[in-house]
Amino acid sequence: MSGTGTNAGDDPLQTAVWRLRSRGCWADAAALLDRHAVGDPAAALQRAALLGERCLYTEQGWAEAEDALRAAEALAHTDEERGAAACERGQLAYAATLLKVRDRVDEARSAFGRAAALIAPGAAGRALLDFRRGLMAENLSDAPQAARAAYRRAHAGATAHGDPLLLSFTWRHLAGLALREGELAEARRGFSESLRLREELGYLVGTAPALVSLAEAEPEPETKARLTAEATRLFRLLGGVPTWLAGVLPAAA
Repeated sequence: MSGTGTNAGDDPLQTAVWRLRSRGCWADAAALLDRHAVGDPAAALQRAALLGERCLYTEQGWAEAEDALRAAEALAHTDEERGAAACERGQLAYAATLLKVRDRVDEARSAFGRAAALIAPGAAGRALLDFRRGLMAENLSDAPQAARAAYRRAHAGATAHGDPLLLSFTWRHLAGLALREGELAEARRGFSESLRLREELGYLVGTAPALVSLAEAEPEPETKARLTAEATRLFRLLGGVPTWLAGVLPAAA
């Protein structure tokens, strides 16, 4: 979830991976890491995360993501590496449950609990874990207060570690909770910040969802229509990704 390859001084490999990932080309991005992932725990985990993200956005590629994750788990030796792998295990199980591929909610909770025991408080990976536990609380447990607390911890951690991509997610999900409670001004602020960060990063595959979210909180019909039209254009440009937007954008279905 956290972004790499977004700064001018980044490794050329990470820059290439980011460019592909940001355009929804997860398999191509993962392929760039194939050689490195054979013996490098970090590369193996990044490859597994890319393929897991593809599952969440496209609802495809589950077997390949599982294979990549098992390979990453086998290479993990330190607490940090094992914790990060457990976090990815939880996320893949969460995605499968959310998208009704298979009920893996117990596996997700167990994996996130294991990650929490291994990832030190204040570590960069802790912010991502907090965010994902917030997703679980909001979308699978219907516990918005627990979700808000987790998102706020993730937001603080992403700020401390300078992770703008994760911040774009925490802004968006905190805004979504505000919208549920009728706090339109707070919701619009959060959705606007999320969209701004994604546009600055060039995170094209995440821009349409950000536009849709901002449109939901927009009271002015013409502005709402403009945001929705732009989201529809990007959705089509990316070949119908993320797939769940097909049910949100009438013109794209």
